[in-house]
Amino acid sequence: MSTKYKQWKVLKSESEYKEALARTIEIFHVEENTRETDELDLLLVLVKDYEDKHISIPTPDPLEVIKLKLDEKGLKMKDLEPIIGSKGHVSSVLSGKKELTLKMVKKLHVFLGIPAEVFIATNKTIHI
Repeated sequence: MSTKYKQWKVLKSESEYKEALARTIEIFHVEENTRETDELDLLLVLVKDYEDKHISIPTPDPLEVIKLKLDEKGLKMKDLEPIIGSKGHVSSVLSGKKELTLKMVKKLHVFLGIPAEVFIATNKTIHI
């Protein structure tokens, strides 16, 4: 572990971000109440600030999230019939031919554990 303490400032470039991220990983498990603890606290704020401003990830497609959750839980499309409706209706919804309703979204949120935000994102990119 590096013993030289760097005076950190707001991250303005990708290279500064990468350096700060590397140092964050390096000191992530430091002992409490040390100089590195203070440095880690500061780095976490700086890294998050940079990511909020410069890094975005695509919003997941709700239908793909539903299919993924079904697969993760070992469920089949028929398991969605009590939530969405008939076999044909489930198929139409999962193929994108019919829209999800608010009632369906609420039930899917509870049944599959999908965060409600996945269903209500208004744009195709979210910032982290």
